[in-house]
Amino acid sequence: MTYSVVQWATGAIGKTCLRGVLDRPELELVGLYVYGERKEGADAGTIARYPETGVRATRNINEILALDADVVIHTARLQVPYETHDADIVALLRSGKNVITTAGDHYPQAHGPERAALFEQAGLDGGATLYGVGMNPGFLLERLVLGLTGVCVELESVDVEEMLDASTMPDPDFVFNVMGMGSDPATLDLSAGPLTVLFGKLYAEAIRFFGDRTGTTFERIQADHRVLPATRDLAVSAGVIPAGTVAATEWRWHGIADGKRFVTLSVIWTMDPTMPEYEGRNHWTVHLEGKPVLDLTLDMADPTDSRFQTKAGQYITAGPVLNAIPDVVAAPPGIFTPPVFAPFRRQGALA
Repeated sequence: MTYSVVQWATGAIGKTCLRGVLDRPELELVGLYVYGERKEGADAGTIARYPETGVRATRNINEILALDADVVIHTARLQVPYETHDADIVALLRSGKNVITTAGDHYPQAHGPERAALFEQAGLDGGATLYGVGMNPGFLLERLVLGLTGVCVELESVDVEEMLDASTMPDPDFVFNVMGMGSDPATLDLSAGPLTVLFGKLYAEAIRFFGDRTGTTFERIQADHRVLPATRDLAVSAGVIPAGTVAATEWRWHGIADGKRFVTLSVIWTMDPTMPEYEGRNHWTVHLEGKPVLDLTLDMADPTDSRFQTKAGQYITAGPVLNAIPDVVAAPPGIFTPPVFAPFRRQGALA
């Protein structure tokens, strides 16, 4: 079976997905949406550094809505506020196109019935399905770790940590304005600022999904964040991080159940992986306290045989998107949530 695909946005992840679409014979590119004027009208192959395809990039959403396509790969950049892309996603769903997005919406149900109903109704109106996926959130806690809990007879707590070397991120706007790197540690608000609200909504979806699948009711999700300053001037891909300014942000959320931390999800972004706090750490570290006790580490490496400067992080985000297409297209209209076979369930949740 051949699936007709629209690629939405061509940043680092978008280009990786675009090349994946062009590489797979079962996928046919029929449309391309871009945000920048410079790319408008360019052939998709030119943007991907592939042979020309005959598909031209557009900034006109109505042209995309008018297309007959099975799925839209929506790789718009996550932005403040979290709801920035809602209108576009709703319009795509109502036009009858399934949407797989990397810009959040992994589990809209985490934010209550009103937000879930927004996408559910749009999907029902258009006969289409929404799936939010990525590596973290979207895969790590919700699928990999959740599946791992299935070997546990008892489970007391789950700790998942991601440690990301952000020094190679090339986009200055994202690094300095969205991530807050290079700013004054005294003014970067991790308690209630816009970035905190954005990340809180994003990662709460992973924790709530994990809770629902394990039969866990969280009393609250408790935030626990901090920043670390640079100990020296750092020359990174996006620019310069002066000594004394923010060089790392540590984001932690604890899912509290029965008065205790049942799930802790940590995301550490650092511009200096040689700092003593981070040197030698694995990219992902998972610890399950229970019977048995389980420890899992996971690392990734950039491929050495690629003619592009595509990073492992781009591939590991694009892979779940591309591989989900058949299942999302086949799913009933509404919000798609990935099935996980026989995870651990807390006592009283087996029925």
